[in-house]
Amino acid sequence: MMGPTRGLVCAATAEKTPADLAQKLSKCADKIDVVEVRLDLMTDPDIDGCLEAAGQLPSLFTNRPSWEGGKFAGNEQNRIQPLISAAQKGATYVDIELKTEHTLRQKCIAACQNAGAKVIVSQHNFQETPSPEVLIQTLEDLIQTGAYAGKIITTAKSAKDVRQTLTLLSLAQDSNFPLSTFCMGEAGQISRFSTLYLGGFMSYAAINSETATAPGQLSVDHLHSLITLFEHHAH
Repeated sequence: MMGPTRGLVCAATAEKTPADLAQKLSKCADKIDVVEVRLDLMTDPDIDGCLEAAGQLPSLFTNRPSWEGGKFAGNEQNRIQPLISAAQKGATYVDIELKTEHTLRQKCIAACQNAGAKVIVSQHNFQETPSPEVLIQTLEDLIQTGAYAGKIITTAKSAKDVRQTLTLLSLAQDSNFPLSTFCMGEAGQISRFSTLYLGGFMSYAAINSETATAPGQLSVDHLHSLITLFEHHAH
């Protein structure tokens, strides 16, 4: 499905059970490249069931803590262990937050990568787009972790914020570091599409507009229609 010059479309799911996940994915599997399983949003975070629901689709497991916009509010060890288990059971990708305590974060990265999963280290800013200096330092911090890829998500209030954030793609490419970066919020919606054609590793879309997991998130159908329109006219 992915063309040679487009990043991956990841369905950011908010389903509470593996059965719900399987049902929703059956309707959009042909429009996505990866499925993100949000363990922190599930009432039944059954890893085997989630992997089965993903089927042939590459899977990305995330267990987002409350301090980074997620729902997991327990012990950090208990948050990290399911991610390692997911890697050991065959997850394609695992997401771990940059702000996770250093020793625990590096232990998670090593364990997941030893199990064969690709680790994405992430940072989300729900308030603003930081200065270029802060963004560049964050990118350097992500690269230093030794993870496979990074994710830097900001909140845009203007086109300037969007330009500032997407500039990171050039720096990441110079370092051969796969980076997902775009902006949340209404002003940032254009970046969720454009990042795919500017060197971004992944963009995230909701399975439907009612289940968006972040402000300004497009639905899979909406993003897919933009991609189809753009690629049709590009030829």
